Amino acid sequence: METVEDPSLFRITSMDDPALSPISTSQRLPVRRLRSGGRVAEVSTPSEDAVAWKEPMRVTKYDVGWRRIVRNFSPSWFAVTMGTGIVSLLFITIPFQARWLYWLSVIFFCLNTLLYFAFLVISILRYTLYPEIWKVMVADRTNSLFLGCIPIGFATLVEAWVFLCVPYWGSWAVTFAWICWMIDSVVAVAVTVSLAVILTSTPQQHQLDSITAVQLLPIAATIVASGTGAEVSKVLPDPRNALGTLIASYIMWGLSVPFAVSILVIYYQRLALHKLPPREIVVSSFLPMGPLGMGGYTIMYLGSVSRTVFPQVEFFHNLTIAGDIFYINGIFVALIMWAFGLLWFCFALASCHKLRPFPFSMGWWGFTFPIGVFSICTIEFGVQMPSLFFRVLGTIFSVAVIILWCIVMTGTVRGAIDGRLFCAPCLANLPKKEEDITEPDESERELGHTVAS
Repeated sequence: METVEDPSLFRITSMDDPALSPISTSQRLPVRRLRSGGRVAEVSTPSEDAVAWKEPMRVTKYDVGWRRIVRNFSPSWFAVTMGTGIVSLLFITIPFQARWLYWLSVIFFCLNTLLYFAFLVISILRYTLYPEIWKVMVADRTNSLFLGCIPIGFATLVEAWVFLCVPYWGSWAVTFAWICWMIDSVVAVAVTVSLAVILTSTPQQHQLDSITAVQLLPIAATIVASGTGAEVSKVLPDPRNALGTLIASYIMWGLSVPFAVSILVIYYQRLALHKLPPREIVVSSFLPMGPLGMGGYTIMYLGSVSRTVFPQVEFFHNLTIAGDIFYINGIFVALIMWAFGLLWFCFALASCHKLRPFPFSMGWWGFTFPIGVFSICTIEFGVQMPSLFFRVLGTIFSVAVIILWCIVMTGTVRGAIDGRLFCAPCLANLPKKEEDITEPDESERELGHTVAS
């Protein structure tokens, strides 16, 4: 029998998501790996101020093996596909193009596709094998917000498909992208509306100091779907289909962007009254750049496509200037949103500098996607105006995001290998079942006594 302490692993008892929730020292329980008879199990040992155990610890069958991975695979893992997807798009949109950048975009697109569908299969297994987890996860006021990562990650695949596959594969690729966009839009709107209703109708009272920028994730799903619709409408061969896609995208933009701005007002009030967020969730300070950057890019791109589509379908009773009006107003609104996002970027940098260093978690993916869409918005200004300043600034942002992706992906791979990142605290709300507990044998009883001592 061998007892191995792994101080880098922690069993989190907080009810919030481990990626973004403050965790006090008393809430962290170091994990010991116990080996007996060829079997390995991870069990939590109490901290110094914890209550002493009087009984040997029982190891459930869900604490080891593939069950632990599947049961603890929260929706926050889809933030990996968001970050990887935005990097693939940045390689396409960087103004100073080279052939090798195109092939890097293809590689990241393929990697993102593999990751997304692998995560989707694991998630389906999670809620199929353990359907009781779905209700607990949706009821959790933090973990449920990460459902917005699922349509956002899928939207990055659709956008990359439009830029990489449609030019080579023709009409069927356009139709496929259009259908995928419809599916993504339905899911995104459903997530935005349903989670907003759930959060406002729950009997639990939410304190202002518990509000975080993660509240923007479900709303950002609809904003990203709107931007994807703008890109899909540009390649649709039928102008009437393109017009319908544009109108739907404008509606989704209006449904989500004002909602996101209202959340930002509440979040700023929380910062003003309760100061900076805790060290463990400071990375979420970058999340406001996502809705503002993507919202600005979307309204600008929608106006650009409207200039082409509106005259073709004689929109507004053959008023030829209608497309130009939408285009000019789109750039004006986008510029205001970009400037507002720049302010939040400064807030986030100041917060991270003051609270450094902060521990690695899945929340570090908040570095990639928000700054990535802000970079794309910056680059689009350089295309539409045109402006060398915005093209250079967008390239600098893009390079920073790519470097951040390498750092965060390295930490994620390490955390996945040693199991640190497979932890869903919302599972603590599941009702306990006697059949879930494996009665320990004699050697396991000895291990339990050893840990307790």
